[in-house]
Amino acid sequence: MSMYRERVHRGTGRATVLRTVGTRERRSHLTAPRVPTVGIDIGGTKVMAGVVDADGNILEKLRTETPDKSKSPKVVEDTIVELVLDLSDRHDVHAVGIGAAGWVDADRNRVLFAPHLSWRNEPLRDRIAGRLAVPVMVDNDANTAAWAEWRFGAGRGEDHLVMITLGTGIGGAILEDGQVKRGKFGVAGEFGHMQVVPGGHRCPCGNRGCWEQYSSGNALVREARELAAAESPVAYGIIDRVGGHVPDITGPLITELAREGDAMCVELLQDIGQWLGVGIANLAAALDPSCFVIGGGVSAADDLLIGPARDAFRRHLTGRGYRPEARIVKAQLGPEAGMVGAADLARLVARRFRRANRRRAERYERYSRAGRG
Repeated sequence: MSMYRERVHRGTGRATVLRTVGTRERRSHLTAPRVPTVGIDIGGTKVMAGVVDADGNILEKLRTETPDKSKSPKVVEDTIVELVLDLSDRHDVHAVGIGAAGWVDADRNRVLFAPHLSWRNEPLRDRIAGRLAVPVMVDNDANTAAWAEWRFGAGRGEDHLVMITLGTGIGGAILEDGQVKRGKFGVAGEFGHMQVVPGGHRCPCGNRGCWEQYSSGNALVREARELAAAESPVAYGIIDRVGGHVPDITGPLITELAREGDAMCVELLQDIGQWLGVGIANLAAALDPSCFVIGGGVSAADDLLIGPARDAFRRHLTGRGYRPEARIVKAQLGPEAGMVGAADLARLVARRFRRANRRRAERYERYSRAGRG
C-alpha cells in the first residue's frame, strides 16, 4: 500500500445539491475503468473513508467517530456525504463504495439490519446516491474486505476463497470465480451464527451455542474476565496489569501478554484458535474452498491463534488424509481492507458515470455545432 495522508475529520454542516446518475452495473473488475474511487467502511465506532486507486493504493484517508446509534440514520448519512465531499475537493472521484457492518439486501441498496447502528431496512444506496453526483455501491463490510484480500492481499490467485473476520463477533464472505456469493437474499456469510454447541452460551442473536460465542474477540475477553473476577491463580498476571480493574481487560491486552509469554493468555488464544479450526472444518465440508483468509482484530495474534486453528482444522476435517486441504492464512490488508474493497467494487459502477459525462459532452458539442450552423 502506498503512503497516504490521514486526517481527522469533524463537522457535518456542509450542504449538498448533487444528484446521482443511472443504476446499471458492470461486474468484471478486469474491464472496470482504472479511476480513483472512494471507499467507506462503517462500523459501530468509526467511519473510515479513503480515496483508492485501481491498484488498491490508498491516496488519502479520513476517519471520524460513528454518530451515536440512538440518533437517526440521517446523521450517519450526513457524515458519509461530508467525508466524500471533503475528499472530492482534492481528488477526481468517480464512484463511492460503502461497506456496512450489517445485512445488505440482494440488490445492494437497503441495509436490512445493522446491529451497531439504528438502520432497519434503510435504503442507504439511494439516499446517498441522491445527494452525490457519482454512482454509489453498498455491500456488507465482510464482503468488501474479502474482495480486497482477493484482489490485492492474501487471497490473490485463489478461485474459491472464504474469509473469516474475527472481531467482536464473527463475520465472513465467500468468493468464487471472481464473484462475491451473497445468497438469494444478500445475507450469506453470517458464519458466526452457526450453532456449534447445542444449548451453549447465549448469543445476542437470540440463539445458544453460536460459533462466535467460542471463537471471537468477545469470547476471548469473556473468558479472561471470568478467570480474573474469580481471582484464579492463573490470572494473576493480567490482574496485576489492569490493577485489579477487571473491565479494563481487552483483547489487545490479552494478545500483548500472550506475546510476552503469559501462560493463561497463551492458553486462551489456543482455545479460541481451536474453536476457529472446528468452524473452518465445518465450512470446508460445506463449501470446499481452496483458501481461508483470517482477518479482523483478533487475527493480530498471528500464529498464537492461527497455529492452533490449523491443528484443529486438520483434526476435524471430514475425510482428512484423503482430500486436499485448504490453506489457512492471515489477511494482509489490516483494518483498511473493508475500505479498499468497497472502493474497488465501486469501480465496477464507475463506467456509467464516465459514460453519462461523455454523453453530456457529446450533446453539448452537437448543440454547439447546431448553433454555429
